Amino acid sequence: MSSISSRRKFVKSSLYGLAATSLSGIAFGHNVIGNTSFNPFSEIENSNSKDLFFKISLAQWSLHRGLWDKSVKAEDFPAIAKEQFGINAVEYVNQFYTDRVKDEAFWNSFNQRTKDLGVSNLLIMVDDEGDLGNTNDDERRKAVENHYKWVNAAKLIGCHSIRINGFGEGSREDVGAALIDGLSSLSEYAGKSGINVLIENHGLYSSDGKWVENVIKKVGRENCGTLPDFGNFCLSRKYGSTQDGTCPEIYDRYLGVKEMMPYTKGGVSAKSYRFDEKGQETTIDYGKMLGIVKEAGFTGYIGIEYEGSELSEADGIIATKKLLIAEGEKL
Repeated sequence: MSSISSRRKFVKSSLYGLAATSLSGIAFGHNVIGNTSFNPFSEIENSNSKDLFFKISLAQWSLHRGLWDKSVKAEDFPAIAKEQFGINAVEYVNQFYTDRVKDEAFWNSFNQRTKDLGVSNLLIMVDDEGDLGNTNDDERRKAVENHYKWVNAAKLIGCHSIRINGFGEGSREDVGAALIDGLSSLSEYAGKSGINVLIENHGLYSSDGKWVENVIKKVGRENCGTLPDFGNFCLSRKYGSTQDGTCPEIYDRYLGVKEMMPYTKGGVSAKSYRFDEKGQETTIDYGKMLGIVKEAGFTGYIGIEYEGSELSEADGIIATKKLLIAEGEKL
């Protein structure tokens, strides 16, 4: 198949016939997503067939390898989420749109495409725009202003939030104070457009749930909250991934998620790295995590964010979705 139209003409009954066959990917426009041994329709056709307490979304980072090598087009991500993985809500990564960020016509057209698909745009994850916890006032102010354009883009495509990083250099007290100031300023700007500003546990001090909780309380703005991530609890480096097992200092991931849940604004990230033969994630107890999320009274979107390398990106997404559904049905 070489186009979206041919993909849509490919009826579901013929896909079921591929159940025992390794698929060579499904094409959307000129994109082909991985090699997958799963039949996407028989395995995961309905995200919430058993009345799960949460909804499922897909984080664009799950396809970062394909996006970086250009085998996947960033503009096609909503269609891929909907048509290959049966997911109708998505979370974007700013790194794949830096050359279009101020192109209002692009975002308006993009928004219409997602509406036509029936896909909801939830948030934009923002990296590499400066440290909001920079202890230098001028540098921090510049970082805050660098984020404005992503607030504007999020507004244009109907997102509820942007996700930021809580980075800065210095003591935990000094960085915390600087971040409170930076987040307050950015949240004030974003609030004028009805956009939330969410801090994710993403390494260094931001992987300390109690530290994040203190920052959010001190900011004290309704549109400033958290995006708890099941992974990213390495305290000794930026971005906080622990999948390679080399992090010397790891915050208790279950405690961290529990501490951050009261401040989430409709989103949680389900990080995944690798799976055993039973389909369980090998570093994260999904049953325990989902229990914590449910106990907090959460009913929003849990975003699949596969970051592993043992499975193709397509298989990793599907495995994570299957695990979320299987464990969610038990609660």
